[in-house]
Amino acid sequence: MTSPKRLLSSEQPAGSPPLGEPAFLVIGRLRRPFGLQGEMLMEVLTDFPERLQVGMTVYVGDQYLPVKIIGIRGHMKALLVSLDEYNDREKAGELRNQTVTIPRSSIPPLPDGEFYHHQVIGLHVIDETNRPLGQVTDILETGANDVLIVHAENGRELLIPVIDAVVLDIDLKSSTIKIHPLPGLIPE
Repeated sequence: MTSPKRLLSSEQPAGSPPLGEPAFLVIGRLRRPFGLQGEMLMEVLTDFPERLQVGMTVYVGDQYLPVKIIGIRGHMKALLVSLDEYNDREKAGELRNQTVTIPRSSIPPLPDGEFYHHQVIGLHVIDETNRPLGQVTDILETGANDVLIVHAENGRELLIPVIDAVVLDIDLKSSTIKIHPLPGLIPE
């Protein structure tokens, strides 16, 4: 997306409280063992899989078990990862369908005008006159542009495209997104 208000889903929130930023961010999901040496097929849930490196510690499952990556390679649209102390098929199978997370503090800051999804979810949406419209509950990735799902105060769901003509400002400090609603975008 070429918009200066670019949203990146590099990491999905994990175990995050309703307010504030999550302590851990999901970057993948271990699916199944691959081969006999303990490799696991990992579904990639980050825009930055190149940040995963041998020697890096990741955290697996709801208990955030720290595990070091000892091998990593691409496989179709996924990755094959080898994790320290999980060196055979049976042992690796214990991690089947577990999330892989990293500490939020380990992600690099983004350039001005770019935001991670977890930073935008929960922000309050207002129009140009500062009229409250609702709160961002989720983000759809459509290919052309992201779409904010906003839970309106009247209980309706609004779909706000993240394009320059609509999203005027994202202000993390004030927890607001200012928009210019196009005709028909906001039901009366």
